[in-house]
Amino acid sequence: MDKINLVWLKRDIRTQDHEPLHLAEQHNLPYLILFIFEPLIIQYPDASPRHLQFQYHCIKEMNETLYSFGHKVHVFYGDAIHIFEFLTQKYEVKNIFSYQETGLNHTFERDKKLKLFFQSKGIQWQEIQKAGVQRGSLYVREKWQENFQGYVDKPAINNTFSSEKTILLTHNPFELPFYLQNNLQNYPSQYQPAGEKYAWKYLTTFVKERGIKYMQSISKPQESRYHSSRLSPYLAWGSLSIRQVYQTVIQSENYVRYPRSYEAFISRLWWQSYFIQKLEKKPNYETNCIQPAFEDIPFGQDEVKLNAWKKGKTGIPLIDACMRCLHSTGWINFRMRAMLVSFLCHYLEIDWKLGMYHLAQLFLDYEPGIHYPQFQMQAGVSGNPIIRAYNPIKQSKEKDPDAIFIKKWLPELSLLPKELIHEPWKISSIEAKMYNFSLEKDYCNPIIIPEKADFTLLKKLWKIKKLIKSNKPEIKQE
Repeated sequence: MDKINLVWLKRDIRTQDHEPLHLAEQHNLPYLILFIFEPLIIQYPDASPRHLQFQYHCIKEMNETLYSFGHKVHVFYGDAIHIFEFLTQKYEVKNIFSYQETGLNHTFERDKKLKLFFQSKGIQWQEIQKAGVQRGSLYVREKWQENFQGYVDKPAINNTFSSEKTILLTHNPFELPFYLQNNLQNYPSQYQPAGEKYAWKYLTTFVKERGIKYMQSISKPQESRYHSSRLSPYLAWGSLSIRQVYQTVIQSENYVRYPRSYEAFISRLWWQSYFIQKLEKKPNYETNCIQPAFEDIPFGQDEVKLNAWKKGKTGIPLIDACMRCLHSTGWINFRMRAMLVSFLCHYLEIDWKLGMYHLAQLFLDYEPGIHYPQFQMQAGVSGNPIIRAYNPIKQSKEKDPDAIFIKKWLPELSLLPKELIHEPWKISSIEAKMYNFSLEKDYCNPIIIPEKADFTLLKKLWKIKKLIKSNKPEIKQE
């Protein structure tokens, strides 16, 4: 029986600045690289085909790089425990190298079981921390901050590959089912292209040009599509490491020339890892309010309004444009994401828990550690003393004044002038004839008039915050 090591890829599908691959190369045994499409993850309500497609195409590109060294990523489908049982029967596995996965409880519980299995087999499983984040840790913010800075300041790993360390699996009883492989291969062209090569293209153009107007454009739905980094999918699925991004930005000429924009971007890398650590500390953020006092708030469950919100058919142009853009491309900027959650919870008064998985499935850059704390913060059920209620009409007129974004994603409104497009229900009969427009036939009646919202539930949220907070809570309408 051959002695080998394993490298288990998860949300780290890249060839460079990859410590598990580096450790495997430094060891004296050949190693096999594997990635598992697990039913445990695929069937969870936060998962969607676009996530799997992105990962699959990242692996395809990674294999193009590894091919010349005789290596490849072996793709498996099935429960992780069964796959590792198979591999330990076929080989004498000495070490497993992987990054320490972060995320939700179902993968944490899987890893606990696997650790016991590996121990029973005498296998050493070395899990490397990512960006200073430690799974299941309760350590305080100051300690995390020290770990994060130490991580990004350390030189990135220049991975090299030796054909002498190659071992290829000749028989894989856990291959992807044909139907799943066929679905994964069909990657829609409207999504950001997957893989390490494209990740570096996006990073390079952001540093050299696009990021110069980062701060001026970050809140605007159309301009942000170009001037934001657009690196979030690559960071979420590991085509790039945060360290690679951090060091590339701070070493660039534009970091010195345009400090306001690039410093603001760097701070968001810091916050990303902080929120991931925050979820590791309290994994029940997925299912319970961060502030337990809000669990009894009587959020609604109006299925008609909820489905209108999900489909982008609320009759509020900017809300619908954002949702339809997400359906098509998987990305909108942070301000618009916050507005979608605020509209669901503060205007429609629907339980945040009924919308969180829908957006998780739509976000191509879905990262649990960011998604759940931020969703709760925008819903107003976190410990933040400020509740932000995003007025979709105000946001529409301020952030998309010429309605460029709205017209792109709501072509049925494209013939309307910008003065009328933000609130089409206010169009007079004369204007309707002038532009050959019928609200009912061409678009739809709004499910709620924002200016008539009484914020009954929002006021209840505020009262509870006032009781539990020593500092004065605030409702901020934006």
